[in-house]
Amino acid sequence: MQRNAMMSEALRLTRAGRLAEATTLLQSGLAGRSPASPSQADDPTGAGVIAAPRVRDDRPTHGDDRVPLSGQPSGGRLLAALLARLSVGIPDIALSRDRKSSAAAAQAAAAAGGEFRRHTHTGAAGSRSYYLYVPRGYTGQPVPLVVMLHGGTQDGPDFAAGTGMNSLAEREMLLVAYPEQSTFANHGRYWNWFQPDHQLRGHGEPAIIAGITREVMSDHATVPSQVYVAGLSAGGAMAAVMAATYPDLYAAAGVHSGLAYRAAQDVPSAFAAMKTGGSPSDTSDVPLIVFHGDQDRTVAPVNADALITTHLAAAASRDTTRTPPTTSHGHERGRSYTRRVHTDNHGHLVAEQWTVHGGTHAWSGGNPAGSYTDPTGPDASTEMVRFFLTHRQTGNTPR
Repeated sequence: MQRNAMMSEALRLTRAGRLAEATTLLQSGLAGRSPASPSQADDPTGAGVIAAPRVRDDRPTHGDDRVPLSGQPSGGRLLAALLARLSVGIPDIALSRDRKSSAAAAQAAAAAGGEFRRHTHTGAAGSRSYYLYVPRGYTGQPVPLVVMLHGGTQDGPDFAAGTGMNSLAEREMLLVAYPEQSTFANHGRYWNWFQPDHQLRGHGEPAIIAGITREVMSDHATVPSQVYVAGLSAGGAMAAVMAATYPDLYAAAGVHSGLAYRAAQDVPSAFAAMKTGGSPSDTSDVPLIVFHGDQDRTVAPVNADALITTHLAAAASRDTTRTPPTTSHGHERGRSYTRRVHTDNHGHLVAEQWTVHGGTHAWSGGNPAGSYTDPTGPDASTEMVRFFLTHRQTGNTPR
């Protein structure tokens, strides 16, 4: 059976509640796949300084999200794991990739002049690699930290290249961390934002990403009240998860072409949410900036509305008096955009929504050296950093 036909039939069986049959079908598909061979280490010296990183297949040392085919998990969980290993863990934001992350993209990521090092974090919830950018002017003084979550099929160097965040780190004096999804947790490197096990504080991928964040904060001097998280596509959806589950850790969040927290609870609802916005629920009022192209055919623009609506509803529970949003229009590098700014009754900025007219499923204003970027339109990275630096964490709950 052709792969697309197999996947369509598996999804039909899943929706019909026939999980055992769907699982059997997918197992037969997996049987014909050759496992990816691990890549050579980028830095055989062990120093960790990457001059021209390559895409890696980094297998967690323990506690990862693999589900053994011979085990006895529930049918739904096993099916989700099999789907993930077939690169459709949600075809996510299964961006049609027209090229692979290249050495040139990796070099562009590190070209800002500072150090771009690869590390591995291991905690109770699992292990993941991450890259950390340290700007040239950093001498141990406390600085803000931005955590960047890549989209499907991307890796840290590719995402750094496309967003140009390392250049901004040089200008604004920031540390930037790029957690990487493991191909064993999801064959296509998609963050598992749509699975309940990865939507909870202290569990799964949220715990791992929070662990990476805390590790950087422990190993380097940072401003604890100025820690931020952002992402693209599946990474954007996971950034929303992090804001919802760790509102005491992140002072603000940025979501580009992503989905709202708990917009989906499994694979079928994830497919639906990508088109309709799903039925999200969020009680966090972490300040939020959202970018979305109005011609996005992968994750429908309605998801940006869902992000803002649920965010404002959560914020309203703490601030019942709210001023009307301020709307402005502009044109930058060949694209027009609409920016809507929401403030509370004290004039504090709580949310921004940027709609890029003509924009598709790509990082607005990005560098074409990275994948899934649109070099035209407003610079999402610059605007996110500007938004971030206006906010500080004021909560006193445990980090």
